Amino acid sequence: MKIYKIERTQQLPISINEAWSFFSSAANLSRITPPWMKFEVTGELPDRMYPGMIATYRLQPVLGITLSWMTEITHMEENKYFVDEQRHGPYRFWHHQHHFKEVENGVEMTDIVHYALPYAMVGRVAHQITVRKKLEDIFRYRHQKVEEIFKQR
Repeated sequence: MKIYKIERTQQLPISINEAWSFFSSAANLSRITPPWMKFEVTGELPDRMYPGMIATYRLQPVLGITLSWMTEITHMEENKYFVDEQRHGPYRFWHHQHHFKEVENGVEMTDIVHYALPYAMVGRVAHQITVRKKLEDIFRYRHQKVEEIFKQR
């Protein structure tokens, strides 16, 4: 199984509490996901994140094909980090770390995603042709949207 990695860091002019409050709420995920993905939360979400929390979504990542996705929050330390892992969805493996660190002018936020695609060689070709670019587009959109949201404050 070929494991790929994406890592992105962004600095935001907000407090650690404000960053944690926003990013630890799965309800805000749709606000920072590109509209072309037609992302929607399909299950009920609690007010506060906790280890073991399950979140379900529906999205259209490519070619207008609707997929269901289920993630679990597997690790969490408030105001420091949380990890979501796919339990059902389009990837063979998905492990997404969200790290938060106070810095001089706000918060440094780092996303680290390790992922693998199904179907061995077909998955590798799909990764080269489209998957890597789509994920980079998603994180680029997310970066811009987060800057927009927190600069309005």
